[in-house]
Order: sequence, then C-alpha cells, then structure tokens
Amino acid sequence: MLKFDEEKQIASVQGALALRGRIEAIVDDICRAGFKNICWLGIGGTYASCLQAEVHMKERSTLEFFVENAAEYLITGNRRVGEGTVVVISSVTGSTIEMVDAVKKAQADGARVLGFIDVETTELAKRMDWEIAYPANEQLKFFMVADRLMFRHGEFPEYEEYYAQLDAHLAVDLAEVEKAADAFGLAFAQKHHDDKLHYFVGAGNQYGSTYSYAMCYWEEQHWIRTKSIHSSEFFHGMLEIVDRDTPVTVFVGEDSQRPLSERVVRFLPRVCANYTVIDSRDYALPGIDERFRGNLSHLVTHAVTQRIDAHIEAINRHPMEIRRYYRRLDY
Repeated sequence: MLKFDEEKQIASVQGALALRGRIEAIVDDICRAGFKNICWLGIGGTYASCLQAEVHMKERSTLEFFVENAAEYLITGNRRVGEGTVVVISSVTGSTIEMVDAVKKAQADGARVLGFIDVETTELAKRMDWEIAYPANEQLKFFMVADRLMFRHGEFPEYEEYYAQLDAHLAVDLAEVEKAADAFGLAFAQKHHDDKLHYFVGAGNQYGSTYSYAMCYWEEQHWIRTKSIHSSEFFHGMLEIVDRDTPVTVFVGEDSQRPLSERVVRFLPRVCANYTVIDSRDYALPGIDERFRGNLSHLVTHAVTQRIDAHIEAINRHPMEIRRYYRRLDY
C-alpha cells in the first residue's frame, strides 16, 4: 500500500492506549482533590479535538465543562476559568504562541493544566501541572481523560469493559480499516485532488474531525480550498449553493447525532451528482461491541481519510509537510 506502515500504526495506537494508567492516576488525583470545572483549551486542530471531547461528554455527563479557543481566551477571557479549573490541552510542538500564552493566562487566573505535549523539553511542557509526552493520537488521549472523569463521576459504568476491548482490538482494527479503505481513498483522490472548492459536512464527534480535516489537512497541507459545516446547519444556508457539480463529502458517524448527517445524505441526491458519503458503519471493528462504536467512529473515518491524504499527496506531488507561511513568517 502507498505510504502505509502497518506495524508503526498499530504500535502508535497501542502506545497511546498504554498511557491510560498514567491518565487514570492523574484524573483520580484531580477528582480526590476536587475541582470546579474542566476547560478543554485548544487552537486550530487541537481546538477541533476539544470540540470532539465536548460532544462526547455532553450527553453523558453532568460535570461542568466547556471549550475555549486559545486566541479568543487571550482577548476576551472567561470568568469561569479560575481557582478549581482544570484545563486540558494538547500540543505537538509545545511552541504554538497562542497555546503558550493562554496557558500562562489560565495559570495566572488560578487554573491548573493537564497537557499532552509531544516534545517534553519545551517551555510549554515545563509549565504543565501534569504532563504526558506521547506523539499523535490526540483524540484518543482526550477521550481517555473524559472517560475517566465520567467514570469517577459514576457516569460510565462500562468503563472497564470498554477499555478492555480497546486494549485488545482497537489498534489492529484501525489498521485494517486503513487497508480496507485504500481503494476508496485512491478513487476519491483521483476525482477530487484538483477541486477548486470542496465542502465537508459532519455532526457529533465527526464534526470536530470534519472541521479539522478541512482546515488542517486540505487547506494547510494540501492547499485545496474547503469549507466545513455542521450537519445541523446544512439546511440553513449551504443547501442553496449546492448544485449538480458541487463537491460535497458527508462524514456519518454512529453516535447520537448520526440522524443529522443522515438527513443531509437523504437530501443530496436530489440536487447533487458529485457527493460522497464516508460512513464509519461501513467498516468492521472486530472485538468492539456495537454499543461502543459510536465513541470511536471519528477514529474510523480518520483512518479512511489517511488513505485519501496519502494518495492526494502522491498525485499532486506535494509533500504534506511543506508550508507556504505557517512558521515561516511572523504574523
């Protein structure tokens, strides 16, 4: 397969799941000490992951939690951030200026910070009250924090059963999804690698990844213009600019907001002949109970889009690590 290291992918997910003991110890200490609220803080792709953690918890938990965009927080502030707040962040480089300054502000306001920082020698990593260094798998790491918080709050009784299944099966299952999706990824890339504008639609825990996929992958890394929209908002504007030839991709997950995306999928054939549906339900997850698939559907569709990305990169002869302006200009 093009640009696919199966052993590396499996080891990466297994390594992330192996962090659970450390995450549990940190969250258990936080719960024993008591806290007022949880703030998921991010910028760009990490903000998208925060949105996924938020929707994951929203229907399950009565804990006080909210999402903040780091740049907005620096300008506007948030009176809910203070003594008793636990801020949860993630950063690959540990040097994103908005995140560094937002963490400083949150700590000055009295909050404590739990951070997943890939580079543990950075200034940001050293500022953490609790820090875990491990690359990639950001959504999985965030969800492990959210799940432990809910378990400690008596809201996730299936926690041990759920993670036993993930430990045993998830890494291999996601690698198998990538292999199963390769032919689709190639066909999609061949059709859409030169789109002038592509619309991505999603809901539930798919929306954060829809937003991130459009912005952080197609715009930032492939240099293809996109727009992302929540399925619930599709019928309040976007439907009027979709015609026969408009490229639209709908991500359909298996959590409670699936019907929002299914409604979009039912509508599109009436006006559009250039739409694609990426449905996590189309991919097997052996060993994972049907009850738990909704929690993981964003990881399944991410495995699918990784195949699209590999093929677009090859077709366009454009390495995804190249940037025109990001970290090359002062702004």
